[in-house]
Amino acid sequence: MAAPSHRPDPVFDSPWHAQVFALVVHLNERGLFTWPDWVARFSSALRQAGLSQALNGGDDYFAVWLDTLEHVMLEQGLAGVEDLTDMKRAWEQAYVQTPHGEPVHLEDPSRGP
Repeated sequence: MAAPSHRPDPVFDSPWHAQVFALVVHLNERGLFTWPDWVARFSSALRQAGLSQALNGGDDYFAVWLDTLEHVMLEQGLAGVEDLTDMKRAWEQAYVQTPHGEPVHLEDPSRGP
């Protein structure tokens, strides 16, 4: 009889979870905000999100993480509302056009048609 596996559960359920996490860490390391400031903002947003629904710790957790990042970017002037809207639209279009099971990629706007 084989011994039970003691491998830890994966930290991220989806690639985008890891990517948005890494982006926040990168921006923190670049000095755009302190980690305690991020924790306070994210904790507040998480509490607020949990008031309207039970959170499962997966996509909903990272959706709040992303929403918090968007608010920080807007407040710091790193992006405008239109920038964020355009980026969301581009990702949605790329997702819809990508065959199931394939990685989703944005087109490089600098490459032209």
